[in-house]
Amino acid sequence: MGATVMMGLAVLAGAAIGVAIYSILLRNKVLSAKEQAHVIVKAAGAEADTIRKQALLEAKESWYKERTELEKELREQRGALQELERRANQQAERAQQKMELAEHKEREVSRRERKVGDREESVQRMEMEYKNMLKEEITRLEKISNMTEAQARSELMTKILDEVRQDAQGKAKQLEEEIKAEANRKAQEIISSAVQRISSDYVAETTVSVVDLPSDEMKGRIIGREGRNIRALEMATGVDLIIDDTPEAVIISGFDPYRRELTRLALERLIADGRIHPGRIEEVVNKVKKEMEEKIWEDGKQAAFELGIEDLHPEEIKLIGRLQYRYSYSQNMLRHSKEVAYLCGIMAAELGANVKVAKRAGLLHDIGKVVDHQTEGSHTSIGVDLAQKYGESPVIIDAIAAHHGEAEPTCVEAVLLQAADALSAARPGARREMLESYIKRLKKLEEICESFKGVEKSFAIQAGREIRVIAIPEEIRDHQAAFLARDIARRIEKEAAYPGEIKVTVIRETRAVDFAR
Repeated sequence: MGATVMMGLAVLAGAAIGVAIYSILLRNKVLSAKEQAHVIVKAAGAEADTIRKQALLEAKESWYKERTELEKELREQRGALQELERRANQQAERAQQKMELAEHKEREVSRRERKVGDREESVQRMEMEYKNMLKEEITRLEKISNMTEAQARSELMTKILDEVRQDAQGKAKQLEEEIKAEANRKAQEIISSAVQRISSDYVAETTVSVVDLPSDEMKGRIIGREGRNIRALEMATGVDLIIDDTPEAVIISGFDPYRRELTRLALERLIADGRIHPGRIEEVVNKVKKEMEEKIWEDGKQAAFELGIEDLHPEEIKLIGRLQYRYSYSQNMLRHSKEVAYLCGIMAAELGANVKVAKRAGLLHDIGKVVDHQTEGSHTSIGVDLAQKYGESPVIIDAIAAHHGEAEPTCVEAVLLQAADALSAARPGARREMLESYIKRLKKLEEICESFKGVEKSFAIQAGREIRVIAIPEEIRDHQAAFLARDIARRIEKEAAYPGEIKVTVIRETRAVDFAR
């Protein structure tokens, strides 16, 4: 019992000691924590003071910087204001000087106006004196010349106008001759260069073809029993076969070169084959027709290839090939078209124009002649319709329309086409006219000349290349002769058809005859 009490007391004592020791330790920790808190508060205060000082320093620096910038800006504005003030003062000074100068000029103008007014009064007095003197002189001259002032003025004006016309005509003629000489020189250079680079052979076309026979016995076989073979061949080809006393030859007569060539080839094959009867004739003619169509296509393609022309419509190629069997004044139209295309290209290159367009226009300019016997209208209008149908450019269409003067040329290629076409047609040996048409052309030229007032007689010379016009001297004066020549030339251009150019020469002669007795 007593031991238990002692143990309890001991436990209590130990607990009391533990509590005392814990209290001491806790008090020590509290003191340590207070000291640490005091240190932390003190450090925080120091740091806050440092931050405050730093913020104040930065605020002062920013304020100083802004103040500096404001002061700089203020100085600049003051400088600008001073510059403006200086300029305003200068302008005011200049304005003052101008005002003074204007006042001086105004005083000078007033002085001159007074002076001019005095002179005007003097001039008016002189004019009055002059008019009075002029009236007196005119009255005196009218009495001397027995003419009124209006009559004298009219006669004087007539003489002056005649003199002016003569001088103007002389100057115009001289200038025209100089321009023509220079233009002719340049044109001759270009044309001669183009002609020298073109070499074309011409073969005169006739209306007959001759087929050689191996023997005269073949003539009977061609004629056939009761003439059935020759009739079949003529019906199939549309030409006339002439079998006469010409040894070993048959003559094919017809105006269509295509039909004559078709008949010649068919007849040569029939002769080589030996089988000549109506059925065989029809078969051979049809076969030759197909071959000729192929040849027409190849001729058209070859012509376009030689000239470097592309993108032609297939129908245009056929038309070009058919020009091989079309002639004008005995000139082959395909050769003529190719030559015109070459000439157009050469002259276009010399002048800096479009060479391809010029060549294309030259090759296509006469395609209307292929079908002009099938369609109404001139070959020019037909060619224009065909060119439009096959999608040619406006330049090509305008060139075709203008190549015979039926329309005004609108581009340099059209003018070159006119020149090349005339050059190709007018070359020696290129064309051959029938005597009847030649005489009609000469008569037409003389009729045009003699239709003008003041023309006594006209003569076409040098195969129609020149017209000599005899003028009536009482009706045509010297200075009017040039106008008459020009009017006749323009009339011939409009109404007559001719190759190349025609020179018009007006001759005016005055003869005075008297007799000494």
